[in-house]
Amino acid sequence: MITSTSNNKIKKVNALQKKARLRKEEGLFVVEGIKMFKEVPKELLKEVYVSEDFFENNKEEIEKYAAGKIEIVSRNVLEYMSDTVTPQGILCLVKQPEHSLVDIINLFEKSKKNKNRFLILEDIRDPGNLGTIIRTSEAAGVTGVIMTLETADIFNPKVVRSTMGSIFRLPFVYVKDIKEAVESLQKCGIKTYATSLDADRYVDEISLSKNCAFLIGNEANGLHKETCELADELVKIPMDGGVESLNAAISAAVLIYYHKLAK
Repeated sequence: MITSTSNNKIKKVNALQKKARLRKEEGLFVVEGIKMFKEVPKELLKEVYVSEDFFENNKEEIEKYAAGKIEIVSRNVLEYMSDTVTPQGILCLVKQPEHSLVDIINLFEKSKKNKNRFLILEDIRDPGNLGTIIRTSEAAGVTGVIMTLETADIFNPKVVRSTMGSIFRLPFVYVKDIKEAVESLQKCGIKTYATSLDADRYVDEISLSKNCAFLIGNEANGLHKETCELADELVKIPMDGGVESLNAAISAAVLIYYHKLAK
């Protein structure tokens, strides 16, 4: 059993919780809690750390998913490694899922769905927003999520928790060039809609394309003007009262569900 926080393995996990650059260099991230632990695909699971008491109470279940990869640690060591205030008693080191823009386009081309929807996120900075968008996207049947490099790190502990496992099931990719990404989708016959307060029409006033992508911008500034100009059409969400804009995650949810439920 590991009882010291100076142990090199423990220090590495603690650093991965805090440093996006290290997560990128190592291709690893940390998952916490029993539910998320069971969501991890076995081929991505690298190491499992469990407090002694939690292991004794959940031994059969943990060994079922992680035989041979388990490290027992003291409660104070687990608390040191954890990003949460009151950790459940289990966390694991996981290899980062890898996808490319080509992978996502191939999924579309092979799809048997009647309608495909995509999200393109430009500089979404809030981890909670990003996690909610990923989780909602899976629920709404989004084919893939494309993100600019300035978007929050999807492997940030708060994002990971917010996805509730969707991070393992929904294809996503970071791209250097948003223009190239938009044009790649357009070449496949996917119509792109940019959210903008300058749009002439509301989303409920148009007949959305069968296969489409919605561009969602930064929480404070929205989409860049140049990005809006890449889209096939500008749209906005109808709002009553004095509200000028919606939270980025809410906007994404409204648009993708509007497309999902549209006749």
